[in-house]
Amino acid sequence: MHKFYQWYRNDISEVDAYNPTEKLFEAEKKAAYIYGVKSTHFLTNGSTSGIIAAVLSCCRSGDKLLIWKNAHPCHKNAGILTGAKIIEYDLPYNKNWGIYETLKPSEYEELIKKYSPNALIVTSPTYEGLVSDIENISKICKKYGVYLIVDEAHGALYPFSDNLPQSAVKYADFTVQSLHKTAGGVNPTALLHNNTDLNVKNSLALINTTSPSYPMLATIEANINFLNSKKGRKKIEELIENMRFIRSKLSNLEFYGEDITKLLIKKDGLSGYELSEILYEKCNIEDERTNEKSTMLLTGIGTTKEKLSKLLKLARI
Repeated sequence: MHKFYQWYRNDISEVDAYNPTEKLFEAEKKAAYIYGVKSTHFLTNGSTSGIIAAVLSCCRSGDKLLIWKNAHPCHKNAGILTGAKIIEYDLPYNKNWGIYETLKPSEYEELIKKYSPNALIVTSPTYEGLVSDIENISKICKKYGVYLIVDEAHGALYPFSDNLPQSAVKYADFTVQSLHKTAGGVNPTALLHNNTDLNVKNSLALINTTSPSYPMLATIEANINFLNSKKGRKKIEELIENMRFIRSKLSNLEFYGEDITKLLIKKDGLSGYELSEILYEKCNIEDERTNEKSTMLLTGIGTTKEKLSKLLKLARI
């Protein structure tokens, strides 16, 4: 209870987060240095606010915005708020796993040549851990003068380990990451990374409150510092090693996806829903997402070896 009341003690009203001075400015500047980008902005309204601010910064009414048809609703909402013409593209569907795949850079180039958008939003990684070739997609976007916005909400750990997929932060014009999904952040803390000369602070001011939570902003700074520390990086490597161990013990299951922290699994002879039921009844594990073919489990920096060991019961199914 004492810790709960500590939150109120630190809750200072009327902090101007979108014209930051002194401590907040220094924290965001340090974060930008850590991520290797021009500027980083702390978000207390999730990745949704980052996506919307990015689109507001690089699109005007009548501009074309290219988004995935089944992307997070904030992608389409951002286009609506901007007044942009929204063009939706399809991703290939993998029938064997019941999930959507990614597009090759050359396929994005064909879309860009066909529609001439002002901005493109790519979700990478997907919910199931499939990662796009952002480095080469970025080169194509620059070739045609298209802003690239990457929804990396589920990839907040990527910049801190060479054993995870490459982050978009150094290649995309805008990258949005959710600290609260996999990186141990308070819900719904997130980050917006900017590699352009556009003033994204003005866009954030349009959509966010002028009274953000100061304790939440402080947790973002602490969260980034931990991820970038020796202890934090060691924690990430421990998670990766534990995931490798679990996969090696579950040879009776099939795995899919480039991100080892996402457990997309299926079992021959079982539907995804049947596997989900077994996980809940025998392992006391509730899945993140299930379809007819597969089941997806989400892990993060707080997922311990003890928690993962509950999955070993699946070796006997």
